[in-house]
Amino acid sequence: MTKLTLLESQARVDALREQLNKHSYAYYVLDAPTISDQEYDKLYHELEEIERVYPELVVPESPTQRVGGKILPGFEKVEHDVPMLSLGNAFNREDLEEFDQRIRKLTDQPIRYVCELKIDGLAVSIKYEKGRYVAAATRGDGSVGENVTQNLRTVKAIPLRLQEDLSFEVRGECYMPKQSFAQLNEERDEKGLDIFANPRNAAAGSIRQLDSKVTASRNLNIFLYSAANLEQLNVSSQSELLKKLASIGLRTNPLFRVYDSISQVWEFIEEMQTKRQDLPYEIDGIVIKVDGFASQKDIGYTIRAPRWAIAYKFPAEIKETVVRDIEWTVGRTGVVTPTAVMDPVSIAGSTVQRASLHNVDLVKEKDVRIGDTVFIHKAGDIIPEIISVNLEMRKADSTAYSIPETCPACGSQLVHLEEEVALRCLNPKCPAQIKEGLSHFVSRNAMNISGLGVRVVSQMFEKGLVKDVAGLYSLTVDDLLKLDKVKDKSAHNFLEAIDKSRDNSLERLIFGLGIQHVGAKAAKMLAETFETMAGVMQATYEEIVAIEGFGQAIANSVILYFSLPEVKELIEELAKQGVNMRYKGPRKAAVATTESIWQGKTVVLTGKLYTYTRPEATEMIERLGGKVTGSVSKNTDWLIAGEAAGSKLKKAQSLNIPVWTEAEMVAHLERSEISENQ
Repeated sequence: MTKLTLLESQARVDALREQLNKHSYAYYVLDAPTISDQEYDKLYHELEEIERVYPELVVPESPTQRVGGKILPGFEKVEHDVPMLSLGNAFNREDLEEFDQRIRKLTDQPIRYVCELKIDGLAVSIKYEKGRYVAAATRGDGSVGENVTQNLRTVKAIPLRLQEDLSFEVRGECYMPKQSFAQLNEERDEKGLDIFANPRNAAAGSIRQLDSKVTASRNLNIFLYSAANLEQLNVSSQSELLKKLASIGLRTNPLFRVYDSISQVWEFIEEMQTKRQDLPYEIDGIVIKVDGFASQKDIGYTIRAPRWAIAYKFPAEIKETVVRDIEWTVGRTGVVTPTAVMDPVSIAGSTVQRASLHNVDLVKEKDVRIGDTVFIHKAGDIIPEIISVNLEMRKADSTAYSIPETCPACGSQLVHLEEEVALRCLNPKCPAQIKEGLSHFVSRNAMNISGLGVRVVSQMFEKGLVKDVAGLYSLTVDDLLKLDKVKDKSAHNFLEAIDKSRDNSLERLIFGLGIQHVGAKAAKMLAETFETMAGVMQATYEEIVAIEGFGQAIANSVILYFSLPEVKELIEELAKQGVNMRYKGPRKAAVATTESIWQGKTVVLTGKLYTYTRPEATEMIERLGGKVTGSVSKNTDWLIAGEAAGSKLKKAQSLNIPVWTEAEMVAHLERSEISENQ
């Protein structure tokens, strides 16, 4: 808890906000981080704590206010002060040359063109008043959009406070990066939910969420490229505007170019068409604008679009190929996914032979059959997708594809739940699910059993060494030596890693079990709330759904999972094998109320410890209000140096950071524990 007075806190929050805004600008706008994530988090949490103690110091543009707590009932309509016009399109070089000829007839001024990448996202408008973010809206029909102020506030690349106190409206394209798009679709596919067709749809769907927390989780980004009122900006051209926007903290795309001729513009288009696959975001063309604002004014507008700009659209790369088979694979949650196996075809820079058909509804909707010639492209330049069937090439004796009724891995009856688009195998002993579940169980965010990758775990299962996750804890060196390329040293290392995982806190085990809808965060909240595995298993629907952020889907999934006899047997076997069934992390109440020497301190552990393991020491320190980080910086309060401490000790000494021995740490921990329990 902060010990600063109100006056001191005001000065401190101002300083913290300035630092956080600068670091966010460097990270999200310039892609050049200036501090580590741990250091940023420390500053952020300090600001959160001061604002909690002194809520009167909270301002809308504070970094802590990006995500709102309220779920919107709907979106209000917003009329744009200045219409957001669309652009005319060009599809080939001849279209561009005609555009150039028209332009030169409409003005006597010298013509230069600005070429900007056409981001495939959702056009938005953002208003700032005296440098503060105050409102945001979608383009809509150009005249009327939707108020998305709360949701765009969550996009970290959008500054809540500009570097100058300007009042104006800026416009740009909010988009979903390719990596975020692929990850989101993978998560939705795993859960049996509809997947997004492309990053643009994903971005639009994310911005139009009634719960801004969902928007915040989608990792959106933005490029700004125009302004509705230019008076305060003191610029005379589009290229100057882009530089000005960047100088006041707004994210612009640096890949813009200025040319004197349309032939140079065409060369840039050809260059970017070959490089677009390597960009971390999707583009679908190039926007060409007359650079000078005076020339733009001369040239003017049509009713729908400016005459001085045009959008060149890249031609979609579509190829034909033949479907030879449809394979069905089973994921760890039992979702059965169809994949079309096709004749190899080169598209968008790579050879494609497989394309996910996602779910049974899509197979039926597109009526894909074995032997069909299909049109294929890469959705979002990433995911191979069958667009449609070339019916002219379909053979006369072709028959509709028969959807499987039983699991391809275990033969159990498949179900098509009403609320899902996926087929699902509900057999918890399905070998495909067990194999996928084993890989998930040992993964870093679950039980974190180092060395046991997908290849090793698959071999263990296929050779009959394990039949479920509990079997991992019965393995011997002789068992492991049966695996390909595993020698004595590796076998001992594997067993040591497995043994170490027995002491994990309960939330890792819950997440590792792979319960549908229960991610790492939900697992942590379940463990923290009910403290033991028995407590989680006995929890009622009402108790689970009462946890903040939990809904009907999670509660039903947890209740159903732990009601299965096979699951109860599995938990009993894990307990017999010595796997920890208790939550070891910090309790919210303890952290919030306990005053101790560790409260608010940042600690680094280094070297070998004997009294406690490093995870045990970390959990005790965090339970008492401290924070353990992995690197030494000027923000570190103490370094705990165990045996054979190395470079971290030297760095701490060079920064004059207090260094404690393990004995000193243990003494302080024990005194704090005694004080906490009195």
